[in-house]
Amino acid sequence: MVRYKSYAAINIFGLALGLASCILIFLIVRNELSFDQYHRNARKTYRVTSLGLDYNPSVSFAIAPALKKDFPELEHVSQYYYWRESMIEINQERYLLKDIGAADNEFAKIFDLEWLAGDPNSALEPPNTIVLTESTAKQYFGDQNPIGQTIRMDNDWELKVTGLIKDLPSNTHLTFKSLVSWATFHDETTNYWSIQGGYLYVTLPDNISARNIEQKLPSFIKKNWGEEVGKEGKLLLQPLTDIHYDQRYLNQTSMPRSKKSIYGLAAVGLFILVIACINFVNMATAFAIKRSKDVGIRKVIGAKPIQIIKSALSEIALQVIIALALALGGLLLFVPYTERFLGTRVIPTQLLQTDVVIGLLAISLFAIMISGLYPALVQARFNQLQILKSSFSIAVKGNTALKRGLISIQFLVTQLLIISTFIVAKQMDFFLNRDIGFDKESIITFDIGKNPEGLRQLLSRQPGVKDFCFASVAPAYNINYMPFSAPHLGMDEVDVTEMKAVDENYLPMFKIKMMAGLPIIKSATPDSILKIVVNETFITRLGIRHPEDALGERVTVGDRRAEIQGVVADFQSESKHKKIRACFLYYNPERFRQASMKLQSGNPKQTLASINKEWSALNPESLFNYEFLDNKIARLYEQEQTLYNTFKVFTVIALVISFIGLLGLVSLMAVQRVKEIGVRKVLGASVKNIVMLFLKDFVRLIFVAFAIAVPIAWYAMNSWLQEFAYQINITPIHFIVGLLVTLFVAGTTVFIRSFIAATNNPINAIKEN
Repeated sequence: MVRYKSYAAINIFGLALGLASCILIFLIVRNELSFDQYHRNARKTYRVTSLGLDYNPSVSFAIAPALKKDFPELEHVSQYYYWRESMIEINQERYLLKDIGAADNEFAKIFDLEWLAGDPNSALEPPNTIVLTESTAKQYFGDQNPIGQTIRMDNDWELKVTGLIKDLPSNTHLTFKSLVSWATFHDETTNYWSIQGGYLYVTLPDNISARNIEQKLPSFIKKNWGEEVGKEGKLLLQPLTDIHYDQRYLNQTSMPRSKKSIYGLAAVGLFILVIACINFVNMATAFAIKRSKDVGIRKVIGAKPIQIIKSALSEIALQVIIALALALGGLLLFVPYTERFLGTRVIPTQLLQTDVVIGLLAISLFAIMISGLYPALVQARFNQLQILKSSFSIAVKGNTALKRGLISIQFLVTQLLIISTFIVAKQMDFFLNRDIGFDKESIITFDIGKNPEGLRQLLSRQPGVKDFCFASVAPAYNINYMPFSAPHLGMDEVDVTEMKAVDENYLPMFKIKMMAGLPIIKSATPDSILKIVVNETFITRLGIRHPEDALGERVTVGDRRAEIQGVVADFQSESKHKKIRACFLYYNPERFRQASMKLQSGNPKQTLASINKEWSALNPESLFNYEFLDNKIARLYEQEQTLYNTFKVFTVIALVISFIGLLGLVSLMAVQRVKEIGVRKVLGASVKNIVMLFLKDFVRLIFVAFAIAVPIAWYAMNSWLQEFAYQINITPIHFIVGLLVTLFVAGTTVFIRSFIAATNNPINAIKEN
């Protein structure tokens, strides 16, 4: 290693990069596959979910009390509610508190929270109490003891801090950073269909199965809410440990992740380790041939094959250990950034956990055996007499078929990663940049506040505001649903529609296309029959094909009669994982909660600062908080963005490792064919001829690998795309990109090394051999 520093450095660096990638992926996969399993009651805890026409993770707040009454055998029943943010006031200073949960006292008995202060049996029992996570307490109270401190929330509640818990681990679907006691503002609704954000968890006793409880739930619904609800509604028990992976449920606090993606990432880690080991084999074999005379002399003076193998393996083991140390050192530097780049929080102390240490040892042993065994056997098979009296390149030609097989695997894996990354990138582009049915550029959304007319005047006189409108929510938000039907049109079964209350400027500002009829019209008094504008999916549900034919038709929405006065083109209100659902829009200023504003190009910061000042003057007890609409849309695809970033990072790493491996293989070929190259040059071969001699073998292997990669990549990525209601079509160009990138990287690497071999002095090569 000291004598051949460049060889050792390249070999160790390539393996270290592969080990670091494999270990990091191992930690990420381990984290992803262990979601919510650390709770003591995880295996017997379930989330109660609802199924009407869609799977919904939330249920009515009316379910829990009825469940406790009718199923006294349940160990624990706990209600939980989550909202994204609220204004708080501490010592007359206002802040925006994010990720807030509300839970009852049973919550701490179901979930294992690590309590630093406070009594877990009573901290969430009284009204007007709050439990903080360690980082939240540090943010707002510094080094002070938060217990007993008071937090004023939304100008409504004076909350006393009664508990302090450790920050939640990264492998849980719960995302709260503070917990308000349920008794503070629990909802006493009795409506079965009120499912806006309420989560319900139950823990079953050991002697009762989930199936046993589920079989009783239909009669439970009929008993408490009647026969009609019993026909349409259904309650399910979703295992706690399945929540993170169940993609039927999308509207929840954290987006579920496909197990296919997790297993795919695990395969990437294994592939990268295999590539790194293949590289190591090629480089070690090249080095073994280079030092063949040393091995020949050792064998002449009595060294046995087993001694040669042990010696070679010990040297390789030393290099693997050094590579592992470098890999762990690099990981410790990168770990703090994993959440930012890869979407998964990895903690350095995880490297010391028992199963991780066992995994590291297994990976290292795998690397030593795979990387070291073949070069060691090559050395043990050297014919010492041939080596000492003739060319070592003739004496140790090695197994050409094996080398070609190894490099073909390398090309295969590299092309699979490139093709997959390209398809994921195209799907992400389709999500974020293709037509979603409305304008989202330079639009911000924020709370209307308590003086809508004052806000309207404020925005009208702002030169930086291009347009604005008021509504219950903007197009990319969906919070209100209700049943609708039209028996006279043959639609006897009730369907579900989204509902948006909007003003007359909503459709033109968001550039939602009118297909037929009238747009939203401002009305001073509510009509006895609701005038609505519906989307194309709505009329499709009614069995109407042409928008003009829907005008004037009457339907029942909720408990009101409504008349269709206009039809708009479909627009995307939620993730493209799901088909666009039926939606109707109507004018109702009493339900306006959100303002949307399109900014003029120029100086948006100055405009927002001015609006912040004037909005705060209109709402002195609140904080101005806004969100760019395109950021809201991007949040719908965080999991896909994370997957894309992960594939990008590890595909680049795989390409770098492949570059190193090709360098090793071409070096091996150059060592073995040095005399042949010298003779060819003496006989008149040009540098171009010799470079092409090296390139043609590799190009052939690349095309063989490509032929194998295409069906594998098509099957894997087509299976992944099926998880989305709207998806790209896989075309030949996606595969051709993988082929071209591999040809470029391989061609560049082979050209550089073969060019060096081809330009050496042929006389020296012939003399040396």
